[in-house]
Amino acid sequence: MFFTYLRRELRRRRKAALVVASGLALGIALVIVVNSVSSGMGQAQDKILQSLYGLGTDMTVTKAADPAEEGQAQGPRFRFDARDSGSGEEQSSDRVMVQGFETLASSTVAKVGSQDGVSNAVGGLSLQVLKVSGEFTRGRIQQGGGGDGGVPSGQPGEGRIQGGGADFGVNSYSVFGTDVTERGLGPLTSSKITSGRAFGAAETDAKVAVADASYAKEKKLAVDDTVTIKGVTYEVIGIATPESGDAAADLYIPLKQAQTLGDAADKVTTIYVEATDSQRIDAVKSQIQKNIPGTTVTTSADLADTVSGSLSTASDLTGSVGKWLSLVVLVAAFLVAGLLTSSAVSRRVREFGTLKALGWRSGRVTRQVVGEAVVTGLVGGALGIALGLAGAYVVTAISPTLQAELGGTGGGPAGPGGGFGGGPARQAAARTLDVALTAPVGVATIALAVGLAVTGGLVAGAFGGWRASRLRPADALRRVE
Repeated sequence: MFFTYLRRELRRRRKAALVVASGLALGIALVIVVNSVSSGMGQAQDKILQSLYGLGTDMTVTKAADPAEEGQAQGPRFRFDARDSGSGEEQSSDRVMVQGFETLASSTVAKVGSQDGVSNAVGGLSLQVLKVSGEFTRGRIQQGGGGDGGVPSGQPGEGRIQGGGADFGVNSYSVFGTDVTERGLGPLTSSKITSGRAFGAAETDAKVAVADASYAKEKKLAVDDTVTIKGVTYEVIGIATPESGDAAADLYIPLKQAQTLGDAADKVTTIYVEATDSQRIDAVKSQIQKNIPGTTVTTSADLADTVSGSLSTASDLTGSVGKWLSLVVLVAAFLVAGLLTSSAVSRRVREFGTLKALGWRSGRVTRQVVGEAVVTGLVGGALGIALGLAGAYVVTAISPTLQAELGGTGGGPAGPGGGFGGGPARQAAARTLDVALTAPVGVATIALAVGLAVTGGLVAGAFGGWRASRLRPADALRRVE
């Protein structure tokens, strides 16, 4: 009897039911779109952070360079012996510099690793190599810095310098010294060895190197080729391809070799830290800063704060205005559905009064009204899910481009090795990246929509049931009169 009466009434009052369902559908669709866009914003921000800083760690420990020492720093200087003009003899010179932050003693790695809440800590050394090669004539020439047309200190790239009895090229690339005994932590973990092999645990001081895939392609390097840094020849044993974002360095070599090249014995620039529990990252950060003065601890949350631009603005609007707007619209849809259902019950006074006169109890009438409202709510939910999915699809199809502007991490220079989870070749300061926005719809969002549909139906049913429970058989007689 319940379902028969329910089906008959919904068919007879389908226009009124469709109005109620449409109101609920709009509110639910807005919730789906806002949640999916918000999820897309989160994925876009994660992509930006991964692109700049890589993966493989929960936090990094560095030490900002002394501003006074930075002011006294000079660019790299190179000395070459001049040859007779036209001799055709080429000379080259490498300048290897510790890049990014002030160095920390290697013993600091163990000290960080002993802090409560730290699962593991690994040190790494960021280096920048400037290689100058060419012909030098007419006396003895000394060239400091990059010069006109060259590459300034610490900036990766290539260039040429001519004049003054010289014609030479400048090549800059990044090298990262990695602890080969701890291969599960650090920036190299965000890359996959796609050719050759990774470092062996015994190669702590071996003259071997792993090349980034992009750098290897640019320099036409392959496994078993060699590269020379500051007169030392390294065999390329593997090619690493980043699985997410950019590479952490152009070349990776064992930490001891990097310390020798950079004249930084028993020194590191970055300590990569893994916490025992992701929920304790903030507590671990505070403890390290307290127990190891002078260090800067950077987490992914710190880096997220440096992101600005249209991506950040849109994310803030979605997280605040968008969610509040969807909540207001949803509440309004629930109230309208309830009022419309109550109004519909009022127009059915004769019907319900007659049913009560025939012996229907108030509870039975109320259950009938609530059942109709819940079904109407489910119909509205289905329509809302369809509209929400369509809206999310449109956003993804259009894929509007948002910009992310990234400032420094607040811990010192934003050069190589300065970023969280990353290493060499990071120039985060004043960098702008474009990212396409998508609106993925997850199972949780669909479940939320179904829950809202049922809730909307129950709210509407509560209004209608309350109105129906107040009807008396005499109401039907007054309506007939």
